[in-house]
Amino acid sequence: MTTPPSSLHDATDEALMQLFARGQSSAFEQLYDRHETGVWRFVFRSVQNQAVADDLVQELWFAVARTAASYEPTAKFKTWLFTMARNRVIDHVRTAKNHASIDAENDDGDSMFSDLAAESRLGPLRQVSSQQQARALLDAIEQLPEDQREAFLMQAEGDMSVEEIAAATGVSFETAKSRLRYARNKLKVLLADFAEVSA
Repeated sequence: MTTPPSSLHDATDEALMQLFARGQSSAFEQLYDRHETGVWRFVFRSVQNQAVADDLVQELWFAVARTAASYEPTAKFKTWLFTMARNRVIDHVRTAKNHASIDAENDDGDSMFSDLAAESRLGPLRQVSSQQQARALLDAIEQLPEDQREAFLMQAEGDMSVEEIAAATGVSFETAKSRLRYARNKLKVLLADFAEVSA
């Protein structure tokens, strides 16, 4: 028995995974459509290299497809997905020797950011009114301690709750909440001078 496409739109992520495990490829497509952009942004902001992010996210979705048959919904699918994404980022950081900066020069001699800032894929940056503001925001995010940056990006790009961030990173609710609070406070401090100049 197959599920009509209209029903797939309303199905939970966990149900979609189970449908995909039973051979319904359209269920996987629905999952991909829901989460591809958020998880790509999280990985990209973490590794600061578009090609690496593309590779890691492709590997991630292959892994999701491979594990569908054994998938057990013991946690929310999004939490499970971002946990796997985080693990791939950690593995990459441990093994990579050279990392491209968000401001690395591209072939035209312009900042890589100039091309990326306008992409709709960068989500919240669409709400920033200028490239200068966007650059300031990205620079500030980069200055956050790793654990705070990770928590902030999971919430900002993955739209994850504190509970989901705690589960994905293996820490307590209070620790995740503190990391988010410290991240926001530090961003406010880092962006304070820019806000004054822009006012």
